Amino acid sequence: MSRFFITTPIYYVNAKPHLGHAYTTIVADSLARFHRLCGDETFFLTGTDEHGDKIVQAAEKAGSTPQQYVDAVSAQFRDLWPELGITNDDFIRTTEPRHKKVVQTILQQVYDAGDIYLKSYEGLYCYGCEQFLTEKDLDAEGCCPDHKVPPAKISEANYFFRMSKYQGWLKEHILANPDFIRPERYRNEVLSMLDMGVLDDLCISRPKTRLTWGIELPFDSDYVTYVWFDALINYVTALGWPDGDLFARFWEHTDHMVAKDILKPHAVFWPTMLKAAGLPVYQHLNVHGYWLVKDTKMSKSLGNVVEPLALKDRYGLDAFRYFLLREMRFGRDASFSEEALVGRLNADLANDLGNLFSRVLAMTHKYFGGQVPAPGTRTAPADPALGELARNALENYTTLFGRLEFGQALESLWELVRALNKYVDASAPWALFKEGRTDELAGVMYTLLESMRKVALFVWPVMPGTAEAMTAQLGGGFDLARVDLDAEVREFGGLEPGTALAAGSNLFPRVDLPREEPAPQPAAKGKAKEAKEAKGKGKAAKASAPVAQDALGVIDFTDFQKLDLRVGTVLSAEPHPDADRLFVVQVDLGEEAPRQVVAGLREFFQGEDLTGRQVVVVANLAPRPLRGKTSHGMILAVRREGGMELLTASGPVAPGSKVS
Repeated sequence: MSRFFITTPIYYVNAKPHLGHAYTTIVADSLARFHRLCGDETFFLTGTDEHGDKIVQAAEKAGSTPQQYVDAVSAQFRDLWPELGITNDDFIRTTEPRHKKVVQTILQQVYDAGDIYLKSYEGLYCYGCEQFLTEKDLDAEGCCPDHKVPPAKISEANYFFRMSKYQGWLKEHILANPDFIRPERYRNEVLSMLDMGVLDDLCISRPKTRLTWGIELPFDSDYVTYVWFDALINYVTALGWPDGDLFARFWEHTDHMVAKDILKPHAVFWPTMLKAAGLPVYQHLNVHGYWLVKDTKMSKSLGNVVEPLALKDRYGLDAFRYFLLREMRFGRDASFSEEALVGRLNADLANDLGNLFSRVLAMTHKYFGGQVPAPGTRTAPADPALGELARNALENYTTLFGRLEFGQALESLWELVRALNKYVDASAPWALFKEGRTDELAGVMYTLLESMRKVALFVWPVMPGTAEAMTAQLGGGFDLARVDLDAEVREFGGLEPGTALAAGSNLFPRVDLPREEPAPQPAAKGKAKEAKEAKGKGKAAKASAPVAQDALGVIDFTDFQKLDLRVGTVLSAEPHPDADRLFVVQVDLGEEAPRQVVAGLREFFQGEDLTGRQVVVVANLAPRPLRGKTSHGMILAVRREGGMELLTASGPVAPGSKVS
């Protein structure tokens, strides 16, 4: 069995978690789930970094002790992860006894080997970075480029790690292992760093006269460990180094996941530390970019920090996870906005994926009593071209996901989703049913349902809740132990005929951005006077009200041209939860996403009677809230004695066709 060990950085607890923390952890979780889906034995680690100057400062500001402070903030991280669907196997804290023991053991080992020494040092210290900077590290104003404040000049004796000793070895290792640091742009950045000159030795201690909140050096009780020589070692602590079973099984299969701001500690400090301690280095360092808000890195001081829980609660966990992996090209920066999130949700999830499940399940209930039909053959799709597209899409998804090209992988999977929607339109199951071509209809519907089952399996690493809901709607449970991804790419026919399916699906309803009500503007004196006079004369004070030409309401042709009447196909018709006579109808009008229309048809029709039928919709009617559901149009119908008939075209037409 192959093995996979994935880690996030341990997050510094001087502030509560934000979108950046959520992204790193969701990506790591998706990778862990993907490897589990591939059948790999997987271990997933995250945790919190709890020592250093900034912790002491934050605790003092909060009026608590450092231990009380880190306990509280670490709990925020630990409690957040289950709400974001994170499936970590361990959560490590650097204040735990198990970690202190490993740090001191490794420090003593490196010290005994002669790679740690004491020297007096005068330098420029940035309290925000918690490290000494050189003149070349500063910006044009002589400030730390990250914290925009001048560093303090400090003179003291400290312990140093002979990092420069391993510069040549590190460069050779990176050159010999092209995927050691990925994407390639960060590998090149580290190589450039190493080519710029002799690597400085690393200061790894702080005197207790300045800082006591840290792990004491085993060879000098007057000092505590510098944050990086403490924090980075968490990755081997959690595996039970030196003789733990997890370390023996997983360390050689290690993938670290970090943001680009901590590239140097993970790409330079950490491998040289491992080499000095006599430990093998990790397999891959995976580096991602920043999420930007209005082209600016998120910052608490700028007030542009995005709260992950608020987005999850507003739009749903899986939509949030999907957006993060789909929108960012791994390794590069990406811009975050709610507009982009809502756009992805409506286009990819509501219109493509949700629409597919809604219409296919509804048609299966109408044509086959809600059971998987038995096709003439189960071993191949009814359309060979669609089968070839599906194999390519699933194979590409698997390859790209394993290479951390998440956006491209999801786009490949969505090529299949979109192709299945087009296949519905091209094969026209409603026409096959009407013409009595039952065998052909069974083949079409089985092809759709089996392909949907595959989509549900492959999307599980990113949208686990949705994947499990989809497999349940298709009559099965999600059983990770029974999944064989290679077989799913090659083979067709895993869905058993006769399986009972869900009556309908409403995975991703369309959503609208929350709108801010404009502040009321004071009326001008002249307008206020006119309104008052109109009220006094009993006139309606409404702007631009249409005026009929005569009492019969005759209109000009230009007035008729203002109506946008379009033919659409009903995808689903669900009872309104708060109104007995209303349906909430999803109509395909040939747009990016289905159109939601609230229609008073429930007195005369069953939901399944409407599904698949073509109707005429007033498409440019202003949105109107009806009992808590917004209607974006009107379905036209004619009342007759004892019932109602829908307006429709005399024959099938493409969704969105304009009435003229």
